[in-house]
Amino acid sequence: MKQKQKPRILVCNDDGIDGEGLHVLAASMKKIGNVTVVAPSEPRSGMGHAMTLGIPLRVKRYTRNSRFFGYTVSGTPVDCIKVALNHILSEKPDIIVSGINYGSNTATNTLYSGTVGAALEGVIQRIPSIAFSLTTYENADFTYAGKFARKLVRKVLRQGLPADTVLSVNIPNIPEQEIEGVKVTAQGKSRWAENTIERDDMYGNPYYWLSGKLQLLDDDLSYDEYAVRENYIAVTPISIDMTNHDALQDIRCWKLNK
Repeated sequence: MKQKQKPRILVCNDDGIDGEGLHVLAASMKKIGNVTVVAPSEPRSGMGHAMTLGIPLRVKRYTRNSRFFGYTVSGTPVDCIKVALNHILSEKPDIIVSGINYGSNTATNTLYSGTVGAALEGVIQRIPSIAFSLTTYENADFTYAGKFARKLVRKVLRQGLPADTVLSVNIPNIPEQEIEGVKVTAQGKSRWAENTIERDDMYGNPYYWLSGKLQLLDDDLSYDEYAVRENYIAVTPISIDMTNHDALQDIRCWKLNK
């Protein structure tokens, strides 16, 4: 009897090739499939769906502990997916997984996220894709996030995903026994209260640090940010279609003319 081929899994992130979450995710995926890692050569957080134009991209083999681990690309997470599909992989992957990101990608963070951007590029290329994020920037423990990622990837490989749909998965940074469960959520409306810090360089010229705090504007477990704050894993299906379909008819009634 012919042995069933292991699924081909492409792994990317936005924290760069040295990101701990990337290494945990790759190790977890290797337990269920044939893994190729293609990641930015340095951290590229907040890149969203940016891609590099007018500047050549450099691709290098990356070794870890004297062993080949994957490839680096001198660009954005979206660049990594494009380069991987067109120049590194000989076959189309069965699934793309992105992460595991430092920090949540809930609510409006979803728009800024390079981790989510890489997954969205996968869906544009008609490949099922998932973005994983751990909701912390310090004292990160990716152990359970890697375990849950493997469980969900197995499920998606069996069930598939609706067309043009990415799963954005946010996992609380708490021990497994403290996880309350899993909620399939909508993208919330929580947003950043911006704070720009101004300082002067040695020549007296001003420069700025972008900062802020995420304001919780959602109040029940059907929304991603609220769910993770209540110790649930939030699994949010998001689409590459950004049309506000509810507004289409209203705008058409404006009877716009040239």
